[in-house]
Amino acid sequence: MKFTPTKIAGVWIVDQERHEDERGWFARTWCAEEFRRHGLNPDLSQCSASFNHRRGTLRGMHWQAAPHEEAKLVRCVRGAMFDVALDVRPGSATFKQWVGVELTPENGRALYVPEGCAHGFQTLADDTEVLYQISCPWHPDGSRGARWNDPAFGIAWPAEPNLTLSERDRNYPLFNGPTN
Repeated sequence: MKFTPTKIAGVWIVDQERHEDERGWFARTWCAEEFRRHGLNPDLSQCSASFNHRRGTLRGMHWQAAPHEEAKLVRCVRGAMFDVALDVRPGSATFKQWVGVELTPENGRALYVPEGCAHGFQTLADDTEVLYQISCPWHPDGSRGARWNDPAFGIAWPAEPNLTLSERDRNYPLFNGPTN
């Protein structure tokens, strides 16, 4: 695996190193030892998947508040997506900044989103499936979110959303801090 840091501390792009032959290719997508070596949370408590019927579907921006913070490794296994990590850590030098990366099965990329950062994505193709590896179980009382189009962040989504949004994502208040 190849680890590339982004402008936000703790957010990494994780690329597969594919070994190809006449059969196809093989690549590791997870190694606790390598994650630990890069200072990333190696705990894996839960894996989840989402399937999105339509291009332009938007999910996010979500995070878990203390004491239930979670790190995520997000990968696209079918279709294509624009994946976003947003820094909502008030003491961070990159507070309210975001980074986005295109994830597809072909490019083999994943985005590591650390504790204290919100996560969201927009699908770039119909029938997009997303796999999440998560460091701790989801706790409803720790669930937080911010509006995907909040001017406080200025996230430049690649396509106009088709407004296939959950009611929750549609109605988050404007961001006023990490306990939103």
